Amino acid sequence: MVCPALWSQQFALTEKTAIDADRFFGYDSYKHLYFSKNGALHKQGELGKFLFQDFQLGPITSVDIINPLNVVVFYAEVNTVVFLDNRLNEKERVNFNDLPSFLNISLATNAGNNRLWVFNIDTQQLQLFHYRTMQETIVSQPLRGKVISETSDFNQCTLLTETNIRRINNYGSLIFDFPLEGFKKLVQHQDLLLGVKDNSLFRIEANSIKELSLELVENPIKDLQLTQEFLYIYDGKLLYSFSLTPPKK
Repeated sequence: MVCPALWSQQFALTEKTAIDADRFFGYDSYKHLYFSKNGALHKQGELGKFLFQDFQLGPITSVDIINPLNVVVFYAEVNTVVFLDNRLNEKERVNFNDLPSFLNISLATNAGNNRLWVFNIDTQQLQLFHYRTMQETIVSQPLRGKVISETSDFNQCTLLTETNIRRINNYGSLIFDFPLEGFKKLVQHQDLLLGVKDNSLFRIEANSIKELSLELVENPIKDLQLTQEFLYIYDGKLLYSFSLTPPKK
């Protein structure tokens, strides 16, 4: 069992903003804000205000903004991914129900090079799906339990179940796999991985869990995002921005 310890990384609260949103998805690399309200995806920033909605698709499950020119929106209820440009115009969509080899998935995020990280519910395996060639590559052994949170970039994907956490890279190599209970959400940026447990934040590494010395909001954490410079926490009413300050040597 990995034991928690206090982590000395400093997070300074820099801004607190009221946002009328159902979900907060984050800021892209151009500082544009993404959130959902009443089933529609909104984008706001210097470029302007944009909206995408298709109520036939149901509620938005996830939005991947790692590439703002190719926003990946996943709708789990209809097993469909929609790709949007930087003004939230639809570019294309993939309905996994219509594929020659039907895929029943619970997550879909950008893996780069015209690929998606997808989790196959039927086989309980993480796959890379090339949406140009419609080819699939299995990159993990079957997982036990339901995936309750996932975070990824172009190089690796981290999956959290009720009892375990596993990280896999895009070559199918297992980076780590160890028991982890009680966590509800994950966020990552490069090698920094954070998890939410009992409304507290922890840094998760392969051999340790370290609680952040961060005064969190009173309301439960609803959504969060980690970037190179900021940690964003949304409690359903207010968006808190924390700057990341490296510990002094």
